[in-house]
Amino acid sequence: MNKRRAVLWLALIVLLTTALSGCGGSSQAQKVNIGEVTRSVFYAPQYVALEKGFFKEEGLDVELQTTAGGDKTMTALLSGAIDVALVGAETSIYVYQQGSEDPVINFAQLTQTDGTFLVSREAIGEFEWETLKGSVFLGQRKGGMPQMAGEFTLRKHGIDPHQDLELIQNIDFANIAAAFSSGTGEFVQLFEPQASIIEREGKGHVVASFGTESGKLPYTVFMTKQSYMNDHPEIVQKFTNAIHKAQLWVQAHTPEETAETVAPYFKDTDMDILVSSIKRYLEQGTYAETPALAEDAWNNLLDVMESAGELSERVTPDKLVNNSFAEEAVKSVK
Repeated sequence: MNKRRAVLWLALIVLLTTALSGCGGSSQAQKVNIGEVTRSVFYAPQYVALEKGFFKEEGLDVELQTTAGGDKTMTALLSGAIDVALVGAETSIYVYQQGSEDPVINFAQLTQTDGTFLVSREAIGEFEWETLKGSVFLGQRKGGMPQMAGEFTLRKHGIDPHQDLELIQNIDFANIAAAFSSGTGEFVQLFEPQASIIEREGKGHVVASFGTESGKLPYTVFMTKQSYMNDHPEIVQKFTNAIHKAQLWVQAHTPEETAETVAPYFKDTDMDILVSSIKRYLEQGTYAETPALAEDAWNNLLDVMESAGELSERVTPDKLVNNSFAEEAVKSVK
């Protein structure tokens, strides 16, 4: 009798343990690894999503790593080292052009303009683009969005970047600001906060915005492989919800409040520089207010790539963009 009772108690314990573990499993945060192409105040809403706990609210345990460069970021995504990439939308087109069987799909836009500014070594009263002709111009990497958007803007103003300028493109992205500070070039194309730092140090002056000049672009986008999206649609939706919460938060708060929130990600950057950078991006509408990728912005991207000679065929957005998660986020997140 005692033996029978012991067996019954054991069975009951097993049943309770299974039930409890099942409940615990459903409430456990789902792991997501993000690879960002670089660490930049340009991506402020992403850091807001992390710091304000918006990913956690959606039941996600997000780990962020900086994968340093478009090629490395895409390699990490394709190999499965990361689940989601934050990188320029042009990289998904490059993968598509190579004939990938598992295409990379853009699902949530973070920035909607180029993030670089034209910085002049000398102060210029009233800047005219014609001033650039014959100058030494410190540009960005060939094939990357900053350089393509820069060249697109220059051509729009009647400047052939490879004929009318002495164009320098052999300096690594991380060292461009330092090279300009040390005396290389008369003009340079810089992201924030480097542009504001150069200004504060008295080594240059922001005279124009490539973001304003090149128009709306799906400049930096969260993307993942089609196979991951098919296997984990609920994770992609939760992720997009969190990003939209952050987008709304940034639009509703001051540059000072956003700077204070993202400061832990920029420990070597002074608060006034962070505020200046975020204010500049907000004023020119750089941070996307919705995660959805607009078709006209996608077509503008194709124009930019075509102008740079980096597009073998025009890829319609239905092949590489899935806005369903963004549309659901806009409806459900208030």
